[in-house]
Amino acid sequence: MVVIAIVYHSGYGHTEVQAEHVRKGAASVKGVETLFIKAEDAINNLEQLENADAIIFGSPTYMGSVSAKFKEFMEVSSSIWFKQRWKDKVAAGFTNSHSLSGDKLNSLMQMAVFASQHGMIWVGQAELNQSPDGEPGKADAINRIGSFLGAMAQSENDTPEVTPPSGDLKTAELLGERVANITIKIYKN
Repeated sequence: MVVIAIVYHSGYGHTEVQAEHVRKGAASVKGVETLFIKAEDAINNLEQLENADAIIFGSPTYMGSVSAKFKEFMEVSSSIWFKQRWKDKVAAGFTNSHSLSGDKLNSLMQMAVFASQHGMIWVGQAELNQSPDGEPGKADAINRIGSFLGAMAQSENDTPEVTPPSGDLKTAELLGERVANITIKIYKN
């Protein structure tokens, strides 16, 4: 059994919905156990990540960057970094913002650099943008935003009940599934 932790911050609930779909994708793979951890809870209990074989990071993109609460989680992990206790764990990331771009790539780059500093193995998004020709960004298309560093989603600024479009949620599931399959290949073969 491999253990995959999804560590995320969600300011308004949209990123949490995305995180749930990452978890759904990872859990769909036989032999995988998932941990679902809010970044603010992980700050005070980093030890719960010790037994994870993979950690998938998630944060909303605020002002072109990960949220302050997720950044706090990153900074608190310096005690883990110093001892290299996450070295060779698999890592991936996802983010959400209101704008179609919203500079989400910068948030994923922050997560990838963070994972690399910990000596982790980064896994990106593998699906091609499946928007039909002439309909870029179609809401039900997988990887409609065209990201390969991690999963991106776009949400309206309404209540959390207004979730990211179905294509973005399916993209999140596929990222979770990919991370699970790669983690099994690395740790169980």
